[in-house]
Amino acid sequence: MEFIAHIRESDGEHQSVGEHLLGVQKLAESYGEGIGIKHIAGLAGLLHDLGKYAIAFQEYLLNAVRNPEAPPKRGSVDHSTAGGRLLYHLFHTGKIERDKGVLAEIVGNAIISHHSYLQDFLNPELESNYLQRVRDKEAKELSEFPQVVRHFFENVMREEEFYGYVERASLELKVFLAQESPLSLEARCMFLTKYVFSALIDADRTNTRCFEENISDAPVTWQPKELFGSFYDRLMTEIGSLSKRSEADPQIKALRREMSEQCDKFAEKPSGIYTLSIPTGGGKTLASLRYALKHAQMYGKKRIIFVLPYTTIIEQNAAEVRRVLQDVEHILEHHSNVIEDENDDDEHMDGKINVRQRLKLAKDNWDSPIIFTTMVQFLNVFYAKSSRDIRRLHHLSESVLVFDEVQKVPVSCVSLFSMALNFLNHFGSSSIVLCTATQPALGFVEHKLHLSPEAEMIANLGDVVTAFKRVEIMDRATEETFGTDKLTEFVAEKMKEAQSALVILNTKSVVHKLYQRLCESTEGIPVYHLSTSMCSAHRKDKLNEIRQLLEDKKKVLCVSTPLIEAGVDVSFKCVIRSLAGLDSIAQAAGRCNRHGEHEVQQVYVIDHTEENLNHLPEIERGKRISRRILVDLKRDSSSHGGHLLSVDAMERYFREFYEDFDANLNFPVPKLGSNQTLTNLLFGPVKDNVYFQDYWDNRGERLPLFLANSYRTAAEHFYVIKDIGASVIVPYGDEGKEIIADLNGGARIEDLSRVLKKAQQYTINLMNHELMRIDKNGGLESCLDGQVLVLGESAYNQKFGFDGENESWEGPLMG
Repeated sequence: MEFIAHIRESDGEHQSVGEHLLGVQKLAESYGEGIGIKHIAGLAGLLHDLGKYAIAFQEYLLNAVRNPEAPPKRGSVDHSTAGGRLLYHLFHTGKIERDKGVLAEIVGNAIISHHSYLQDFLNPELESNYLQRVRDKEAKELSEFPQVVRHFFENVMREEEFYGYVERASLELKVFLAQESPLSLEARCMFLTKYVFSALIDADRTNTRCFEENISDAPVTWQPKELFGSFYDRLMTEIGSLSKRSEADPQIKALRREMSEQCDKFAEKPSGIYTLSIPTGGGKTLASLRYALKHAQMYGKKRIIFVLPYTTIIEQNAAEVRRVLQDVEHILEHHSNVIEDENDDDEHMDGKINVRQRLKLAKDNWDSPIIFTTMVQFLNVFYAKSSRDIRRLHHLSESVLVFDEVQKVPVSCVSLFSMALNFLNHFGSSSIVLCTATQPALGFVEHKLHLSPEAEMIANLGDVVTAFKRVEIMDRATEETFGTDKLTEFVAEKMKEAQSALVILNTKSVVHKLYQRLCESTEGIPVYHLSTSMCSAHRKDKLNEIRQLLEDKKKVLCVSTPLIEAGVDVSFKCVIRSLAGLDSIAQAAGRCNRHGEHEVQQVYVIDHTEENLNHLPEIERGKRISRRILVDLKRDSSSHGGHLLSVDAMERYFREFYEDFDANLNFPVPKLGSNQTLTNLLFGPVKDNVYFQDYWDNRGERLPLFLANSYRTAAEHFYVIKDIGASVIVPYGDEGKEIIADLNGGARIEDLSRVLKKAQQYTINLMNHELMRIDKNGGLESCLDGQVLVLGESAYNQKFGFDGENESWEGPLMG
């Protein structure tokens, strides 16, 4: 009998189960080999679709293809349990060897979860989702289990060879867990499970996509050393000519050159976790790229990944790097997931191709030499309940990761972020750079970041900060307040003196209100609005217009949310910043007199009374600490290093900030109990595991597993930004409308990959209440069987994006 894994839609060709298992095994091995887990990852690939050797699956698959209008019911077929069940049966019963028992749990969990998400070893109801699948499940479709195993040994791998393969995997596990590291055993096993799961998901989807498109599934290869070498040469050519072209102050140019050279020298050090504290405007994008390219060459890294806080600067930095390196093909931008798949249990759809399967198979795995992405996407890779996100995890190993504006990590994610970086450095053979002008104190928290010795790349940092002083902070926040009317008058007054001004406020609503007021009251001066109500392509166009006006030395006024602070390369003569954390004030100051082209200019810090910060506790707390430091400086000008942006002031700020949020750093989950945290669910030891202790107390016996953590429950409660809502594609400009038309037209997997990549720049996030309101008023549409949401044309303003106050959706919105 022929056992079929997939049937190609275009010509009805069959892929056998054996071909698929061996193909996925080979790819998974290649993903795991670099960090020493070739056979562990390969074992997951080898067994993941073992259950397709069941007659029940073969009948399901043929019926599904013959009757596409009558799809099988969810749960009617189970082919993912068999592989995990085999490992449990062979290595987790009877006399158990610890290494093989742990191996069975780690690899088995990845296998049984490859059509959904990782299971809990122990959940809040004191049940084991893992054991329910591999030990307890007695469903009809598993009745063929003995025959399934026999077919595997006859058609894929002989039994003796299989046991030898498991021995090699077991040895790899022993070596992996014996490595010297600050990570606990539970943390090592959690990250290893997620790595194996990532390798399996990517290998499975890549092999299936390549079969469906009738192309080779051999990994796309580039020669990193040669490619990064040529990139380095082009970068050095650019750096050599930059000082001649730049109009910056000679001292600024000399300091930039010196810091860039320090980064080059630092690249010779072994991989580690380092800090790059170049002051705002110090050229950290090219300096960090210089480090990354040289280090990648010397230490054989496969890719370079830039992680930024906002989508705003992804296009800017990626465009700059493309220009400098003279390359488009090898530089990937990943802004956001156009399609969310947190509820993607699709086992009942496997084997045949439909719209949802095409979306799942579309290449979206970060397989590029240079990648630009966001902090949200990075954290989602490790912790979100999404196979689309975790598919990318294994590509973070053997890499250089540069985190730009690392101080923007949300408080609740600080410990999770630190642990992910510790894993990538200690086990993933990656080198990590924390790149910012305002380094957060991540070494002072419970699950702390383990920086390398002598981690800072820039020598004499205090002197450099002082030498880079281009602005003076003017305190207008401690003795008075501003409403929108008063601020409008203040901005108008400053525009009489300055050619350009930037106003940064903490919330979108006050930004929009001030923008409208300035449009009404300011004649003859272009006024611009920037916020996340606008898609990335929209903001990019507006920023290009602003830069042109600044370059032409024409009057221009911009009102923005804090998104403009993180590395956006603009330089205004005057900046007004609503009181916030010291790091935000420092970043705002970096948008004023950025290149030292003028004498020292003023940055005004004001207190805006109309900002509602009730749902923004981090901004509110940062504002309070900054106010205290401003008061201290008013009383004694020599305190905190003598100025608001000194190294001393910044260290004091972050220490106090993290002390205030100490209870939040481990991601508390109050719905699961007053003391429950995501860190405990994911990698808490058994002595701190409430569920483990309750299981023992209630049943009078230990959980019969080596691992007891709750991966799925943790993922279900994880978020980077609370209540972020959903991604919606917007009809901005001709290209936005063309993307929507393409998605509505249906496409091959290859075309979907291209269109979805473009669509990232035309998305915004809407809260659930906003989605409900615009849907009720007819402003929301969908395509691809409802998998992608689209904003109606009348609901998007070409000046300021989505207008949450509009209720009618009748006709075009006017700015």
